[in-house]
Amino acid sequence: MNKNAKFITQAAIIAALYAVLSILTYSFSHLEIQCRVAEALCMTIFYTPAAIPGLFVGCLLTNIFGGSPLDMVFGTLATLIAALLTKPITNALHKKYGNVLSIKNSLLIPIPTVLVNALIIPFVLYYGYGITSMGSATSTAAVLGLMAFSVGAGEVISCYVFGPIVVSVMNRVDKILHLSEAE
Repeated sequence: MNKNAKFITQAAIIAALYAVLSILTYSFSHLEIQCRVAEALCMTIFYTPAAIPGLFVGCLLTNIFGGSPLDMVFGTLATLIAALLTKPITNALHKKYGNVLSIKNSLLIPIPTVLVNALIIPFVLYYGYGITSMGSATSTAAVLGLMAFSVGAGEVISCYVFGPIVVSVMNRVDKILHLSEAE
């Protein structure tokens, strides 16, 4: 398979996985209290640069399916920014540890995903979905702060609980694919 076809195929698979996981878990992957399990796919950036457009397109498809116009733009941009900030981390991990990612070393990868989403998504929820209260909080700063905490906590769960599962699966897949290429 030529490089372009391989890249596009990998990006399409990651996009499809992201969209399907998000849609299947829609009830707890959207709005102010969310745990978007598909965010664990940020770990795939270590394995292929095609993960960056794959995550972007998967998030866009998800936000088209169930998002506001602001979410389609800024929610999707948050995913792209996080993915682009993750790439230097994965490059450093490759340089130091090679092509095998241990669970311990993978813990650095989701940091941009958690931080970028915790900073951007509360504004999307507030202005894009009109969520202007959370619990008993009604002041803008309090609501945005609580949503930042809530979104950040959901990202931590997605990336640090489900992320290691993605790493384990990807290590196996990567090993199999490299073995088959050597034959």
